[in-house]
Order: sequence, then C-alpha cells, then structure tokens
Amino acid sequence: MDDHQTAGATVPPDATLIVRDLQCRRGERVLFAPTSFVVRQGTIVWIRGANGQGKTTLLRTLAGLSAPAAGELAWVGAPALAPRPLYLAHANALKEDLTVAESLRFLLHLAGSHVDGSAVDIALARFGLASRRDAFVRTLSQGQRRRVALARLAAQREVLPWLLDEPFDALDAAGVDVLAALIVEHARRGGSVVLTSHLSLPIDDPAPVVVDLREPALA
Repeated sequence: MDDHQTAGATVPPDATLIVRDLQCRRGERVLFAPTSFVVRQGTIVWIRGANGQGKTTLLRTLAGLSAPAAGELAWVGAPALAPRPLYLAHANALKEDLTVAESLRFLLHLAGSHVDGSAVDIALARFGLASRRDAFVRTLSQGQRRRVALARLAAQREVLPWLLDEPFDALDAAGVDVLAALIVEHARRGGSVVLTSHLSLPIDDPAPVVVDLREPALA
C-alpha cells in the first residue's frame, strides 16, 4: 500500500492510522455505528462512549488482537511504525511473584523492546516507585500496580503509536500528572496516542481529538 493512499483515498502525509467505517461486534451485537477517524503524528485521540459501547474492543481491534466486524483500518507511514503499536490494556498484566523491576523488564521484553537497566530505574523513579523496585508485585496497592504497568511508557525509546485503555484509572493526583506529562511529551516528539478515558483528560496542548462512539442504527 502506498504511504499516501489507502482504498483509493488520499491520506495525510503525517498519518499513522486510518480508520474508515469501522464496526466491532461482541457476540451477535454490533457495538457502535460505523466510525471513521485519522490519527496523525503528534496527536492525541480520545475515544469516548457509554459503558459497554465497545471502547476496549475498538482498541483491541486497532492493536490487531480482534478482527473488525466491518470497515477497514490501516497503519501507514514508516515500516517501523506500521504494524506494531504499543498497546496497554486496562488490566495491568503483572505477575504476583516478580519484583517491580523484574515486572517492568518482563513487560518491555514481551513487547520486543530493548531492555536497558538504567531506563527501567529512571522509568520507575518517574512514577515514584524507586523505593519499591525490589518489592514483590503482590505487596503493591492497585494504584502502585497501575504505575508499574504505565512505567513501560516512560522506558519506551522508540516513537511508536500508543494505544491506552483507561490509563488514568486507579491513579492518584500525582500519578495523573505524571502520566499526562508523559503523553504530552510523546506527542510533542511526534508520537501518536489513542486512548479511552471516562474521566476528563488533564491535557490542553496538544488538544485531544475527540471520537465519540455512537449507538448502531437498529436493523
């Protein structure tokens, strides 16, 4: 596929993801009306919708973990970006019997990222977890577990697209500030972010692009 065309239509040269008339299904139920949007380099796209509307299913579909019921999506641009966004699910995916540092290294390794010991320590410190680096995950609060999972973003070197499912959940005010700053930094260095959140985003610049999922038309 040409970097500047998809399905016969012109694509902005700074696009990383094109979504056209996409629909997702859970069982026999279509979750939302056909949805179209473009994700550009340096932008934050905020997916909104009612509970059960399919926000998580949409992110999983963008990550390649589920197939769409209709429509199309295409990761475009440099081959290094094309098929491999960084997907951070609502679940933290941490192993109880690993330490905090081991867990972060494992998550980075699982994502195919180069694991740099100093980057791990810096990422944990940024999320206020330096003193807990050798603590076992089973001893952490829910908020601390969420910070460990999110520290992947601070340790990530490549400017990959980010897909974040309810990333602000379980964070205190300080954690929200750290995460918001990290998202803004990623966008300003040319990264793109697609996220869901039932909370108002504490981000003004760059202003998030809002995509509202709508109820599908009745048959």
